[in-house]
Amino acid sequence: MRTLLNIIWLVLSGFWMFLGYLFAGIVLCILILTIPWGIASFRIGVYALWPFGRTIVAKPTAGVGSFLGNVVWVILAGWWLAIGHILTGVALCITIIGIPLGIASFKLVPVSLMPLGKEIVSTRGAFDQAMAQRGV
Repeated sequence: MRTLLNIIWLVLSGFWMFLGYLFAGIVLCILILTIPWGIASFRIGVYALWPFGRTIVAKPTAGVGSFLGNVVWVILAGWWLAIGHILTGVALCITIIGIPLGIASFKLVPVSLMPLGKEIVSTRGAFDQAMAQRGV
């Protein structure tokens, strides 16, 4: 089921959002000082290309640096990408078949606004990682 959803996602919205992240990453890498944000853009772009079967979790080592980096990210590229996810999600929710894809697009809005301090993991490993963070 994940593969089928990923293929439909890729055709309807994933490729276009990936191009947005790719463009943002290239611009941020050209500016040299913002290369770390460009790398984050590429990382989240690949996730936006094929999201089903993976999830985003907070890194336990993320701190104030990630927060400050996310503030810079929102100013430079984050809000454009978040608007793209919102518009895509609304367009996908017009049809019944597109509703799960629209919900997935809405779930990408927070990470498009704050990608630093986050990690992409398989959904199979997300539960184990969450339990390890809690010390269980």
